[in-house]
Amino acid sequence: MKKQGSDSNPAPVLPALPKPLKDLKIKYTKIFINNEWHDSVSGKKFEVFNPANEEKICEVEEGDKADVDKAVKAARKAFELGSPWRTMDASERGRLLNKLADLVERDRLILATMEAIDGGKLFSTAYLMDLGACIKTLRYCAGWADKIHGRTVPMDGNFFTFTRHEPIGVCGQIIPWNFPLVMFIWKIAPALCCGNTVVVKPAEQTPLTALYMGSLIKEAGFPPGVVNIVPGFGPTAGAAISHHMDVDKVAFTGSTEVGKLIKEAAGKSNLKRVTLELGGKSPNIIFADADLDTAVEFAHIGLFYHQGQCCIAGSRIFVEEPIYDEFVRRSIERAKKYTLGNPLLTGVQQGPQIDKEQFQKILELIESGKKEGAKLECGGGPWGDKGYFIQPTVFSNVTDDMRIAKEEIFGPVQQIMKFKTIDEVIKRANNTTYGLAAAVFTKDIDKALTFAAALQAGTVWVNCYSAMSAQCPFGGFKMSGNGREMGEYGLHEYTEVKTVTIKIPQKNS
Repeated sequence: MKKQGSDSNPAPVLPALPKPLKDLKIKYTKIFINNEWHDSVSGKKFEVFNPANEEKICEVEEGDKADVDKAVKAARKAFELGSPWRTMDASERGRLLNKLADLVERDRLILATMEAIDGGKLFSTAYLMDLGACIKTLRYCAGWADKIHGRTVPMDGNFFTFTRHEPIGVCGQIIPWNFPLVMFIWKIAPALCCGNTVVVKPAEQTPLTALYMGSLIKEAGFPPGVVNIVPGFGPTAGAAISHHMDVDKVAFTGSTEVGKLIKEAAGKSNLKRVTLELGGKSPNIIFADADLDTAVEFAHIGLFYHQGQCCIAGSRIFVEEPIYDEFVRRSIERAKKYTLGNPLLTGVQQGPQIDKEQFQKILELIESGKKEGAKLECGGGPWGDKGYFIQPTVFSNVTDDMRIAKEEIFGPVQQIMKFKTIDEVIKRANNTTYGLAAAVFTKDIDKALTFAAALQAGTVWVNCYSAMSAQCPFGGFKMSGNGREMGEYGLHEYTEVKTVTIKIPQKNS
């Protein structure tokens, strides 16, 4: 078998990277309901900032309960029996999703530039990785639209029984700031594929690409009310969606703390369906028999990707004792190679954290690591005189009881811990309230399979990290969430199964 990247088995070709747009004009700042742009009912707006320079980008209409009510009413009307959306062929829903993918592909440069300015994401990452994932996800879900079907059931007696997989209804979808466009697509694509209508609340830090998508949804030809987008804040707009008596399901990606509030709100309102993709403190286990160069690189990317602002970040690295010192040395060397700066510029490898609140939280946790006895190997402080930049930070001699080993930091802070035995590291890896992802690096297939079964996580990677795709289900164990997104499993979260039984004169096999 040829290794990927060899002449006979070339790696997938990424598109050429263009330069980001200069003087990007922000066209869409209003609330999107019924394929129309609305001012907020309250008349309020909120400011959106560029985290790389702390400058205001624009003001966006601030939706709250009254705007959510309008959006839910529009979504409910679009979901009525006999509506254009409900009577549309499933294959036509797929065509609309493919059309939306075409439009995202057409406007890829605009969206990637916007994502870099609004969220501090490296332009190259936004253009190549995030937009690529968005397009593939839309096309994947488009392909499923006319392949969701029920079964006939051979029940006892003279009956004909079959099942229908019906759309749930109006889905509230609350998305985070770390992958604004990817999470927008992850939410709407499966929901629309299955025939639901949606009300989306983007994060207040990063609403711009979601609002731009509203214009593309209208251009693609989705009927009015099928997709509605209400920018606003969690305690107002987000809470209104979670408590709404006419929202049938809510899907949320974000912190475990807020996930608990959403589940509580669902229980106190109409017991709406809930899927949650929440926080993580993912273990990454490196055995002495692993390919060390590969392990160091994947461990580095698995933590520092997008400034550490990833729910799946491999933030608890357990390294087997014989290679511990060498692994630490190479990890420090790798972290020191980073160039920080404006995420729009070529050659920059790390952008800013999202905002001042996150910036200060990360610095406070770094200080706790120092105080609790971890060894600061590099970094450990802010960088530059403007923007929310933090130096790539590596801690060694970390113990499981330290805050940096237990709490989700969501920043460029790598913790490296030591282990001796398999039983020990399995117990330590699972000794967390989270269970989103995990990884193991080893050349021993027995170890790999042992850990794949033993680790309490929704995703386990072997000799890789952060390998994700639209075809693969994603979600957490324990307090990392409920349900799955993506893949065929993800579609199950957006349908209700109905059993239909018909009395017949006589059954024949």
